[in-house]
Amino acid sequence: MTSTGAGAAGVRARIRTRDGWAVQHAVLTVTDMTGAQMVRASADQDGVVREAQPLAPGPYTVIVTAVGYAPVASSAIVTASGRLDAGTVVLARQGGAELPPPGAWTVDPMHSTVAAVAQHLGISSVHGRFTEFGGRIEIAEDLEKSTVEAVIKAATIDTGNEMRDGHLRSADFLNVAEFPEITYRSSGLEPAGPDRWTVHGELSLHGVVRPVDLNLSYLGTGPDPWGGVRAAFHATAELSREDFKMNYNQVVAAGIAAIGTTLRVELDIQAVQGESLPTA
Repeated sequence: MTSTGAGAAGVRARIRTRDGWAVQHAVLTVTDMTGAQMVRASADQDGVVREAQPLAPGPYTVIVTAVGYAPVASSAIVTASGRLDAGTVVLARQGGAELPPPGAWTVDPMHSTVAAVAQHLGISSVHGRFTEFGGRIEIAEDLEKSTVEAVIKAATIDTGNEMRDGHLRSADFLNVAEFPEITYRSSGLEPAGPDRWTVHGELSLHGVVRPVDLNLSYLGTGPDPWGGVRAAFHATAELSREDFKMNYNQVVAAGIAAIGTTLRVELDIQAVQGESLPTA
């Protein structure tokens, strides 16, 4: 890292995540070769550090820190201009895991899928999905305090077979007349590897509330054609029907259950940055 010598004296830097988002709470510190602190400045809302204090010519160490991110240190040479331009400094999440920038994100049902798979007759699988749902994600500055809330309309189950769907809506399974909504509320978040997280939360299904963990992968963030910003996630979980008092089963030949008791849940989610979805 070397100063450019162009422009006014002082320190300049842009602090960004790997996805290019501003790190608003970053702190840039400049020390001389004895370790004495010469400059300490915070990034503004655009992740930009601007400090007018000129520096004497010579070598310096630049250190950028931010809560939740791994610190970055590098050397710089200041010329007679007294200017140190650190350029763009990229910070990685502590432990290497990333999530979208802090704030509210709204699940887009039109570009998301909430699906479940159950074993059928012990030899194949039945795939189903819910067609009406909504949710909100709040990414916190302290990532482990981020939250997720979701509501699913139970009656919108669709397995591609009208007779089977009617049975699933009945009191034998979802009992949508008495329990029209399935809800999930997170209670914690912890890193599980690069770009992977474990979401701890409670699922309310069929009138029963039980803890359920989601295995979450963050797939990235980018602009959409409507002028917004989107983030993509994939999550999985396994549920036991018996845990939620859905004990119905029909036993066919050789004692094989018609429908397995374990459900594999698969979520493919797109979320739009902001408190609501675009109306256009």
